[in-house]
Amino acid sequence: MRVRRVAMIPLFISMLFLAHGPAAATQTAQAPALRTPDVIYVPTPHEVVEGMLKLAKVGPNDVVFDLGSGDGRIPIAAVKNFKAKKAVGVDINPERIKEAEANHATAGVGDKVKFILGDLFEQDISEATVITLYLLPSLNVKLMPKLKAELKPGTRIVSQSFDMMGQWEPEQTITVDGRAVYLWTIK
Repeated sequence: MRVRRVAMIPLFISMLFLAHGPAAATQTAQAPALRTPDVIYVPTPHEVVEGMLKLAKVGPNDVVFDLGSGDGRIPIAAVKNFKAKKAVGVDINPERIKEAEANHATAGVGDKVKFILGDLFEQDISEATVITLYLLPSLNVKLMPKLKAELKPGTRIVSQSFDMMGQWEPEQTITVDGRAVYLWTIK
């Protein structure tokens, strides 16, 4: 029996979508990322974004870095709602960066927000006073040495849903909209 290749492409994309969600299917069908993203894109609910930024006590002297920034809602909210001095989103997926830049264009936050297409493990984060994360626990642990090495004392780190797998105990944990939000401070 001979299988036509053209018929296999939609099947492959459908299987990819089912296995990895819409972000993976979109990424395959369009521009490739720098490397395969470590996690699928799942947007943080707006209530959780607000809770994360409140827990980190974001204010006018803060530079917020969102590692794995998706559609840009956290950097935009940090500047728009919490008056952060600056916010930077880093994402490895070009489609997410396009979405973030489109959201930025309509948010009215000017040049205080920027998005970088890059690998969060390679990005210089030393300017940050607040780091936001929504990564898997294993990635948080992998990122932990970079956070401790590059960030200044007093920098706050908040993570939605996932902690550091017992390797770094959070100082505070709250629940927002049924989701855990963890806080650590660089000593």
